[in-house]
Amino acid sequence: MTSSLEKVDATPTSRSDPATAQTDNELDPGVSSAPSAATNEPRLAVPPDGWRKRFARRLWISDLLTLIWVVYGTQIAWFGLGNAQVSMREDHRLSDISYWMFSAALIVLWMWVLSLSDSRSDRIMGSGNTEYVRIVDASIRLFGVIAIGAFLFRVDVARGFLLISLPLGISVLLFERWLWRQWLISQRHIGRYSAKVLLVGSDASVREIAHELARTPSAGYRVVGACVPTGRVAATIDGTDIPIMGNVNAIEQAIAITGADTVAVSSTDELPPHKVKQISWNLVAGQQHLVLAPSIIDIAGPRIHTRPVSGLPLIHVETPRFSVGQRFLKRSMDVVITTAGTVLISPVLAFLAISVRLSGPGPILFKQVRVGYQGREFTMFKFRSMVDNAEDLLEDLKDKQRDAGNEVLFKMKNDPRITSIGRIMRKYSLDELPQLYNVIGGSMSLVGPRPPLPSEVEQYADHVHRRFLAKPGMTGLWQVSGRSMLSWEESVRLDLSYVENWSLVGDITILARTGRAALAPGETAH
Repeated sequence: MTSSLEKVDATPTSRSDPATAQTDNELDPGVSSAPSAATNEPRLAVPPDGWRKRFARRLWISDLLTLIWVVYGTQIAWFGLGNAQVSMREDHRLSDISYWMFSAALIVLWMWVLSLSDSRSDRIMGSGNTEYVRIVDASIRLFGVIAIGAFLFRVDVARGFLLISLPLGISVLLFERWLWRQWLISQRHIGRYSAKVLLVGSDASVREIAHELARTPSAGYRVVGACVPTGRVAATIDGTDIPIMGNVNAIEQAIAITGADTVAVSSTDELPPHKVKQISWNLVAGQQHLVLAPSIIDIAGPRIHTRPVSGLPLIHVETPRFSVGQRFLKRSMDVVITTAGTVLISPVLAFLAISVRLSGPGPILFKQVRVGYQGREFTMFKFRSMVDNAEDLLEDLKDKQRDAGNEVLFKMKNDPRITSIGRIMRKYSLDELPQLYNVIGGSMSLVGPRPPLPSEVEQYADHVHRRFLAKPGMTGLWQVSGRSMLSWEESVRLDLSYVENWSLVGDITILARTGRAALAPGETAH
C-alpha cells in the first residue's frame, strides 16, 4: 500500500469561488487544493466523494439487472409467456393481479430492502462478510413478509415461483457482488477507490495502525500522512514512508495539504482535551470521516459494543464465549461435510494410497502425536510424504531452515526428505486428506488452529495456549493467509484471532478460500 504524499494544486483560491478549490479526478478522486492564501485561518479541504457515489450507483444498476433477470426468468420458466394471475381468494373487491405486475412489484420491494439494509454502503465494501450477510438477511425478511401477507390476506401466490426466486436471487446477487468486490480489490491494490487517511497519535500507535491497514489494502484505507506529538515536518514515521505533516495541533492544515477524507485517531493521550470533538466539528459532513482506532487488533465486531455513559462512549470488549449451541453447530457441520466428502473422494484416497506405497519403503500413513483441544494429545494422520527415516534426519536440518525468523516451527523450502510423490501431494495439500478421519473421530475440526507438536507447545508463551480453546483444524486462517511463508508471530496471531472470533460464516469463508488455495497454491505451499 502506497503512503507517499500526493502532489496537490497549491494555487491560491478565493472563498467566493469554492468550486475552483477542489478537483474532481475520475481516476483518483479526492485531490484537493491547498488552503486559501487569502485568509490566515486554515480551512479544511473538501475532497469530492465521487468514487463512493459512483460505485454505489454501479451496484444499484447491477442489482436491478440481476433481479430483473432472476424474477422474470423464474416467472417465464414457471408460467411461460402467458398472462398468469395471482388469485385473490374470498374477496371479490380485489381483482386478480397479473404475475407481470407482481414480479415488477417484487423487484421494486427487493431493491428497496437492499437499500434499507445499507448493503451498498462504502463502509462495508471490499472486506468482511457484512455485505453478504445484509443481502441474505434483507432478502429472507422480504420473502417472510410476503409469505405472511399472502396468508393474512388470503392471496394465492405460486409457492414454486417464490421458492425458486428466493434462493436463486440470493445466489446470483452474492455472485454479482463478489465479482464487483474482486474488481474493487484490484483497484484498491493500486491505490484507487480508497479513503485517504490521516493518522493522529503517538509515533508507536501510528506505526502499528499503519502496518495493520497496509496488511489489508482491500479494506480501502490508504495512509497519506500523520500528525504526531514531535511534529517533525518533512520527516517520516520510523520504519515507514508515511510523511509527518506536523503535530497534533496541525490537523486542519494537514487535511488541506494531503486531501485526506478520513482522520483516524490511533491514540488520544497526546491530544489536548476536547481535541477529538473539535476535529469532528471541523470535518465536512458526509464527505470527511472521523475514525477512532484503538490499539485493539484481531477482535471481531460482534465482541465489541459501545455503551454511552454520561456522554462518554465506553467500548466494551466481550470475552470469547463458546456456547453449547455453537459447539453443536460446528460439530454438525464437521460430521456432515466430512462424511459426504470422504465418500465422494474415496477413489482419490485409494489412488494416493497406492502411489505412496509405490514411492518407497515405509507405511502409507504417517502418524504423529499432536496437541489438540484443551491441550489433550491425539494421533494425527497424513499420507506419508517423506522417506521412512525422516524424523532421524530432522536434527541435522534444523540449522538450514528457510525462515530463520521462525524459532518454533521447522520450515525448509527444499526439504531433501520429501519424496517425489510427496512433493506433489504437499503442493496441493493432498497429504492432509487422511485427517478427514480425525475430523470424523472428533479429535480435529475442518477449520481451526494449526495442530502443534508437543515440542512446540513446550516453547509457547502463556497467551499462546489460548489456541487450545478450539479443536485444531485441517485448515484455518494460517493456511489461507500464507502457510509456510508466515513467521511464528503471524501464525500465532492468526490462530488466536480465529479462536477468539469464531463464527459459522467465517468457517465457510475459510473453507472456500482453502479450495481456491489448494487449486492454485503458488509459492506458499511446500
